[in-house]
Amino acid sequence: MLIKRNRGWEIPEARVTPEHVFFNRRSFMAAGAGAIALMAVKPARAETDPSAALYPAKRNPAYGDAGRLVTDEADNINFNNYYEFGTSKQIADAAKALPIRPWSIVIDGEVEKPTTLAIDDLFSQVTFEERIYRHRCVEAWSMVAPWTGFPLKRLVEIAKPNSNAKYLRFETFNKPDVAVGQKDGLFTSFPWPYVEGVTMAEAMNELPLMVTGAYGKPLPNSMGAPLRLHLPWKYGFKSIKGIVKVSFVAERPVSFWEQLGPREYGFWANVNPEVAHPRWSQASEEVLGTGERIPTVLYNGYGAQVAELYKGLENEKLYM
Repeated sequence: MLIKRNRGWEIPEARVTPEHVFFNRRSFMAAGAGAIALMAVKPARAETDPSAALYPAKRNPAYGDAGRLVTDEADNINFNNYYEFGTSKQIADAAKALPIRPWSIVIDGEVEKPTTLAIDDLFSQVTFEERIYRHRCVEAWSMVAPWTGFPLKRLVEIAKPNSNAKYLRFETFNKPDVAVGQKDGLFTSFPWPYVEGVTMAEAMNELPLMVTGAYGKPLPNSMGAPLRLHLPWKYGFKSIKGIVKVSFVAERPVSFWEQLGPREYGFWANVNPEVAHPRWSQASEEVLGTGERIPTVLYNGYGAQVAELYKGLENEKLYM
């Protein structure tokens, strides 16, 4: 007898985002509050990713269904928060200017041996897999994507941190010559480079994925190529793109958005419908492309995997 086990995050298929509809999400919403107009940039030609032969990767059956249909690939490429290339969601053309080779990842801090790895050398030490994950933006919209990558805990194993390492601090590139959002005088108040962090306990959880690709191909520049993080139970700004450095540190890192808006953004940023953002409710989310508004779920539906991480931390600002 076949027994189907409810995994907690599943929702009725009727709520799935139709692929053809989601293509139009760029018209769904304006940039977040206080957005600055993106300066004109001449589109650049995208590079050919030398890791293309590694795709598609085998899907991990434990993460083969997010309870909704997958969002259209082309629409996903063309609707992204990526402030390095401006505050408009339509940064795909501007992002093509970012060279993805050569690309290196610095691993330092409280580790056995600090090192710098060329991105393709890192890829040779890991096994890629595909996972279908939800994505919940702090702006109260959501989507689903088939990500390819490797578990963050595998990167921890490669780094060999010592007992002093309590947090991972991630840092993105700083290339104002090609990233218009980082140009001097454009966003002068922004504390470049983008920084994010997680605890060691979070990093060793089963869910965090170091993302290298999507839709069975190398990751597009606009989605964070050649390496980004995805934390499906947290608001999307925690999932840093264009990673160039991972530091294992003893002190909690102060992230990019904490520096910009400490009254609105904290370190943890776990999804919770009962805790409103200071300027809007988080009780529901718009499924991009359908116009349907659905209830937001605690931990974005991944509570079974991560809730234990936060026991004893009730006095922390866990949800924003």
